Amino acid sequence: MAYESHDAQPAVAVTGSRGLIGSALCEALAADGVRIVRLVRPGPSGVEPDPDDSAPETITEVSWDPAAEWVDLDRLRRARVTAIVHLAGAGVGDRRWTPAYKRMIRDSRVKGTRAIAHAASQLDGKPTLISGSAIGYYGDTGLHPVDESGPPGSTFLADVVRQWEEAARPAQEAGARVVFARTGLVVSTRGGAFAKLIKLARLGLGGRLGSGRQLWSCIALVDAVAALRHCIDADLEGPVNLVTPEPLPNRDIMRTLRKTVGRPNLGPAPSFALRALIGEFADEILASQGVLPGRLAGTGFTWRAPTFGEALELALSSDA
Repeated sequence: MAYESHDAQPAVAVTGSRGLIGSALCEALAADGVRIVRLVRPGPSGVEPDPDDSAPETITEVSWDPAAEWVDLDRLRRARVTAIVHLAGAGVGDRRWTPAYKRMIRDSRVKGTRAIAHAASQLDGKPTLISGSAIGYYGDTGLHPVDESGPPGSTFLADVVRQWEEAARPAQEAGARVVFARTGLVVSTRGGAFAKLIKLARLGLGGRLGSGRQLWSCIALVDAVAALRHCIDADLEGPVNLVTPEPLPNRDIMRTLRKTVGRPNLGPAPSFALRALIGEFADEILASQGVLPGRLAGTGFTWRAPTFGEALELALSSDA
């Protein structure tokens, strides 16, 4: 990775560093000798950094409060980071979508991003900001895949993503290079939607969801991490789709999943059953999101697992 030269070891700040992608990203960065500065919430649920740390290389944690839109700017400035990867936000599929939880989904992204973007705008050298985003931006694309030039959708998540990305404007206006990492479904056994789907498939519950015709756009965890690092290094700005080059119908994905785990299919999950089980979020699962990685492909990114089958095999073998 290429970073600006500082007296201190190069540093990348990461929010959401204990999440699925964030933890894997930190592991990969640390393995390559990159100094990681984790943004953590102070108090009992987080880590209270030592306020006496002064040298950049000794600062490994910085306090922030996304709900209050606050970052310890002085400490972040002293950490001398060259890039910020912002991945924090409430899990979209973690709970049933009550009005209160939908507000949490929106606020955790919009307020947190505003806080990070404002902090980035105040730092010397204007570090690159890789702001987490999602392919939910496109809404239901039907059966025709779209790339980064595709228009925004009209679903709840599409509106959340639009506001989420807009919240990074302070960093853009200050001259920072900002990338919106619109990530697809991450194939991993560590967490996320596929960790649940793999467990269900092993129980024989790996049938298609709804009609099964809806397109899904996925990416292996290792490739999601590599793509974030590519976004730091490459001359990229604006939206970048983090997906494989091959969106597939849900029925094909579930068939591959069943075959790979070696379990029979006990039948499909009808649309009405999904809606009864998980509520409004079912509409997002049943929507078609065929998304292409135009900008990754155009800047020389190489996938370790360019197909869903390869991504699944990788996840089940080592979850690299």
